[in-house]
Amino acid sequence: MKKVLAEILTIGDEILYGQITDTNSQWMSTELDQIGVRVIRKTTVGDTEDEILSAFAEAEVRADIVLITGGLGPTNDDLTMPMLAKYFDSEIIMNESVYRHVKEFFESRGRQFTEMNERQALVPEIAEVIHNELGTAPATWYERNGKVFVSMPGVPHEMKNIMSTLVLPKIQQYFSTPFIYHRLIKTVGIGESFLADKLKDWEKNLPPHISLAYLPSIGQVKLRLTANGEDEATLNRQVQEQIDLMLPIADKYVYGYDKTSLEEAIGQLLLAKNKTIASAESCTGGFIQHKITSIPGSSKYFQGGLVPYHNDLKINVLRVKEETILAHGAVSEECVHEMANRVRELFNADIGIASSGIAGPDGGTPEKPVGTIYIAYADGEQTVTKKLLLTKNRKLNIELTSLAVLNLVRKSLQT
Repeated sequence: MKKVLAEILTIGDEILYGQITDTNSQWMSTELDQIGVRVIRKTTVGDTEDEILSAFAEAEVRADIVLITGGLGPTNDDLTMPMLAKYFDSEIIMNESVYRHVKEFFESRGRQFTEMNERQALVPEIAEVIHNELGTAPATWYERNGKVFVSMPGVPHEMKNIMSTLVLPKIQQYFSTPFIYHRLIKTVGIGESFLADKLKDWEKNLPPHISLAYLPSIGQVKLRLTANGEDEATLNRQVQEQIDLMLPIADKYVYGYDKTSLEEAIGQLLLAKNKTIASAESCTGGFIQHKITSIPGSSKYFQGGLVPYHNDLKINVLRVKEETILAHGAVSEECVHEMANRVRELFNADIGIASSGIAGPDGGTPEKPVGTIYIAYADGEQTVTKKLLLTKNRKLNIELTSLAVLNLVRKSLQT
């Protein structure tokens, strides 16, 4: 089955100036993917005639569907309608249906219906008008040589309503679209290049209709398998077969699928093993506790935690030995070893976790530079500690340390 390709074109100087954020394109891409239409490009152009016409021509060459948002107001800088009329060599006419709708829209709200408002009803004669029940700017549909242009308002709630109720069903009627099936495999504890090297032979043997993409983020890598075909159930089965072939290679790094977060996966492990956890955080300032408790139902396994930044609190509240800190410092393997064990005892938890380090941007020494972090896991039978050498960026260090602690919990629970 032939792929159906789309390009999304947003029009407006305000987007290029950074005065507003284009949230429409992301939403549209998601919705198009659901009906088997692949977005191949997103383009933004300003309110300039030549740029708009050039963007129309280029998009028509590349894509089967060109979805346009913005530039539909009644003022002189709103050029989408006149440029569509020029591009399709069509006269602009006053559409009676749109005129009545706009007139009623203003009068029903007790507002004056002006000559400027009337201009909203001017549309290319060639266009099929799509009603906008939430606003005054109409959407319009154009067909030429088996390709489709659709112009919609840039106001997000208006665009979403038009696209959901009218445009997407119309696209499905016009085109025979394949299924596009995605599966995300989430990994932690291994870099993108190292993971790719491990999976290179498996990737090389993927069927032609299944593709692999690496999606790295802070401390994690997502593998996206995308399959194209005519039957969703068949694609689902075929993708799962490939995941089953991949797991023996990279299983120890995989923590979940699709929308599952690392903290959610850990919560599921704690529930499955009927374990509770407590946290003592110095350099992460409670961020690990925030991640754990962001999951609904975390009260079933999270006992509580401390943020003992000051050494007095480590000693007097958490009961870390003073001589440990005097001999080794708060940023040390010995300190986090005690912190994890003491917080586990203090909160009567099965597991204790801890972090202590120099998050930055200052406070480092030649022996312990910024980014030196120690983390620990204790469960009464074993205490696992790890030294991290991270960056000079404070926020990044907090995020990376939190991921490392959570991954330490995951690996310990899975052994």
